[in-house]
Amino acid sequence: MARAEPPTEKPAKRRAADPTPPPPPPQSWDERLVDGVVARRREVGGVLLFLLALITLLALVGLTQTGWLGWWTRLLRQVFGWGALAVCVFLGAVGLRVALGRVRRLFGLGAGRIAGLVILVVTLMALSHLIGGYSLADAFAGRGGGLVGWALSEPLFDFLGPFLAALVYLALLFWALMLLTGRSGEDLRRGLERASAALAAWADRVDPDRIDVVGHAEVGQRAAPTATRAAPAAPPAEPDADETGPRRRDPRLPILSLLERGELAAQSQDEVEWKSRRIEETLHDFGLPARVVEVRRGPAVTQFGVEPGYVERPGPDGELKQQKVRVGQIAALQRDLTLALAVTRLRIEAPVPGRSVVGIEVPNSETSVVRLRNIMEAPGFARLNSSLGVALGRDVAGAPVMTDLAKLPHLLIAGTTGSGKSVSINAFIACLVFNNTPEQLQLVMIDPKKVELVRFNGLPHLIGHVEVDADRAVGVLRWLTSEMDRRYELFETVSARNISGYNRKAKREHRLPYIAVFIDELADLMHMYPGDVERTLCRLAQMARATGIHLVVATQRPSTDVITGLIKANFPARLSFAVASGTDSRVILDSVGAENLLGRGDMLYQAPDAGAPARIQGVLVTDTEIERLVEHWRAATPDHTPVPPPWEPLIARYALLDETDSLLESAVELAKKHEQLSVSFLQRRLRLGYPRAARLMEHLYEMGLVDDPQSGGKTRRSLVDDENDDPIGKYLSDDE
Repeated sequence: MARAEPPTEKPAKRRAADPTPPPPPPQSWDERLVDGVVARRREVGGVLLFLLALITLLALVGLTQTGWLGWWTRLLRQVFGWGALAVCVFLGAVGLRVALGRVRRLFGLGAGRIAGLVILVVTLMALSHLIGGYSLADAFAGRGGGLVGWALSEPLFDFLGPFLAALVYLALLFWALMLLTGRSGEDLRRGLERASAALAAWADRVDPDRIDVVGHAEVGQRAAPTATRAAPAAPPAEPDADETGPRRRDPRLPILSLLERGELAAQSQDEVEWKSRRIEETLHDFGLPARVVEVRRGPAVTQFGVEPGYVERPGPDGELKQQKVRVGQIAALQRDLTLALAVTRLRIEAPVPGRSVVGIEVPNSETSVVRLRNIMEAPGFARLNSSLGVALGRDVAGAPVMTDLAKLPHLLIAGTTGSGKSVSINAFIACLVFNNTPEQLQLVMIDPKKVELVRFNGLPHLIGHVEVDADRAVGVLRWLTSEMDRRYELFETVSARNISGYNRKAKREHRLPYIAVFIDELADLMHMYPGDVERTLCRLAQMARATGIHLVVATQRPSTDVITGLIKANFPARLSFAVASGTDSRVILDSVGAENLLGRGDMLYQAPDAGAPARIQGVLVTDTEIERLVEHWRAATPDHTPVPPPWEPLIARYALLDETDSLLESAVELAKKHEQLSVSFLQRRLRLGYPRAARLMEHLYEMGLVDDPQSGGKTRRSLVDDENDDPIGKYLSDDE
């Protein structure tokens, strides 16, 4: 029996099912060249434009001449005159911009400065044509400003005349210079005021007794004075922080020109598009279809808004149904996205508050420096209309972020060493002293590290000096609580609820200033005096807002023994820089995320009325800017002399109690109320043993509050004057 032949269709099916496509034919060198040029047509066009500008510039200065170059240079000279050189430079800059895509980072020119440069060149072209007296024939010959200069100068000269035309050109030149330097009319006004004040101060130093005379004085005889310099008027009353309307600025306040202005670095559009495609491809590889619907570029990170797509999943009845990708599934791919984008750290905000997208925050290839001046010049800072407004930085969209310290009312800052805590505190202090005089605001600074805040010594706003001793810091906090109690007593006398109401009712000389307290390292204080520091901080945080006392506390160790639950409960506004772990992030923010920050000013700000923290790139204030600010206030207040801090008597009192007995104050109160004292009497009233009561009696004798013992040393007569409300303070002052 013959064997059956296999079916002929099976080999055909096997060949049809083979998924391996044939390899593409190799490309020739000219095809690869064309593909490379087409892919980089933008860069090639920029390079060609730059080369054209360079060759034209060489031809204009006479270094090279050919047939077509001669015609091209004659045309440029005919149209622009000497401005043809500026045109070549401009074309070269445009070529570099197109080729590199980083003209702002390369030249440091923004749109305003470019406009100022164009106005300056055009105005000089018109002036050169007008001053040289060139005619239309001279313009066709390439002299002066060419046809452009003749067209801008001749009609204006014929219409307005020489005087008004000169004024117009001078105004245009002045405007161009302001655009180039980045100055505004307000900066000019403040500069003139500073120059006038400096000139007057110099005149007073040179001749403090100078007088105005009428007529001639005889030789050797002093002329009679007819007029003297008027005393400087008192600064106008500042409205309260809660009042609406524009605030009148004191002439002594510094101007923003003391600070440096910065610009955001441009990010390549190709880089943004590549990251967007990479995010979509990575999510699709894990079975999570999604697309990037928005991109928000910030100074340090770029937030890609990802909209989750739909996947088909079987339903209860077995049919496939479209179901939206869950937000938690995208957030779980944080490490995979970090690997795909080849970045150091990545943060996912799922979802973005107020938006129906998941925010994937990717670090930029180059971090922009956020300057304090740019934030203070923003319209939002003026809209705060508060003397306690502080600048935070820029968010992930590049928008300026600021807040009002009076509404927080206290701020807790945490972050590792070098993350930007001290820089942010410096920025807060700079904002406050920019907008407040020493009569409006006083500062209390505690710096156990002894290197960060000491540069503000000599500032007239500062009470005493920067405290660097942890032992004295407790006395400072105790003085703040006593000052708070004193202010509440003053409020009660005039039936005021807060400092604003009191200042409206009180006279100018009796108005109370705001007090801003800055503590740079809380962990050191909590380690040495945990009970006293926690108790005083919590009491101030609970009650000091109405009295105008606001706290800014920073620490580099956000652990539960430093930031206790009681402290956290009284500090609703918190600022977290980069921390070591998610546990530290939960301690400061009650959520994770701070461990994924980049450092160097990258932070998460939890506002009291916000549901989730916002990512911000903090501002940078250099040491030079701080020195300028301190020197300005020293020059503006030459009669300021540092006085001993008001907490010195309180520190001495507690030092005496620590050396003697904590119940010494109670024993002194008994001596004020009773004429006779004895050891047994102190035992009964203070509930003490005989040895401790005997030591208290000896302390009272050493302080001169009781006399020598009588009747065998059992009874002593009190020598405390009833009119003396503070015998301990009198004893300390006499001892000094």
